[in-house]
Amino acid sequence: MTELAFEAATATWIGARERQEDALLTHVGAGSEAGLIVLSDGMGGHSDGDIASRTIVSQVLADLFLASCRPEAMRRHGTEILRRALASANHGLRVRAEQGAGQDGMGGTLLAGVILDGRLRWISVGDSPLYILRGGVLRRLNADHSLAPQIELMVARGEIDAETARDHPQRAILTSALTGGDVAKIDCPEDPADLVPGDVLLFASDGIAVLDVAEIAAILRRARRHRAQTLARRLMAAVQARRTGDQDNVTLAVVTVRAAASRGSVPRLNPGLFVPALRRHALRLLPRVRPGGMRP
Repeated sequence: MTELAFEAATATWIGARERQEDALLTHVGAGSEAGLIVLSDGMGGHSDGDIASRTIVSQVLADLFLASCRPEAMRRHGTEILRRALASANHGLRVRAEQGAGQDGMGGTLLAGVILDGRLRWISVGDSPLYILRGGVLRRLNADHSLAPQIELMVARGEIDAETARDHPQRAILTSALTGGDVAKIDCPEDPADLVPGDVLLFASDGIAVLDVAEIAAILRRARRHRAQTLARRLMAAVQARRTGDQDNVTLAVVTVRAAASRGSVPRLNPGLFVPALRRHALRLLPRVRPGGMRP
């Protein structure tokens, strides 16, 4: 099997909103180390969506990093590990609300990917999309837990036109999210997806939806031989050029897949040194709060 090399780049933009309610953490290394991408979009218009999204990504990334230090366990029990990380983050939301470090009912989406042995596992809740570009064709990998699929079905049936569907006021209503309670729907396939040289992965919040799938595909196709940072920058520039008056936050991570160059062994990080630093970094993402969830 061809050894693969991965490169990741991220971009984020507040859009026309007063607060940035998206959160993203990544750890994509070389060699046999697992690549981790975790994104959450805080529920817009709800209490403390920014606190919720940062709580979700910090908890999930910490759990997945610890699990990735045992690659064989991830290979054999990857789906279970992802589901446990989701449950841990969901519990963390409830605990923070009970402690007054956020309001009851705060929540967000979750999109988390683990790359190991040239394969991608993911878990998702909500409407944050995960795309793969392969052979010039862009397709969505994860389920959309919003009313958008039902609205598109109405278009297919001829009940409404495409323009009405695109601007439908209920399009972004979620049918599943992490809120500290029961999670209605979870997308977490049992089998990982094989990756091949030339693939491009895109993890994003739903603010990217100002671009349709054809536009995203065209941007990635034109720049697919460039570095991941170029792809991320061009996608964000296209979003900003298309911005609407109520433009949502936009956050994205691009991962390029290439055949690895011949090289010597890659030294492994000492998890005992990295994990405390990871936790400190994650905690710095959490805004200071006063009792009752009020920010100073």
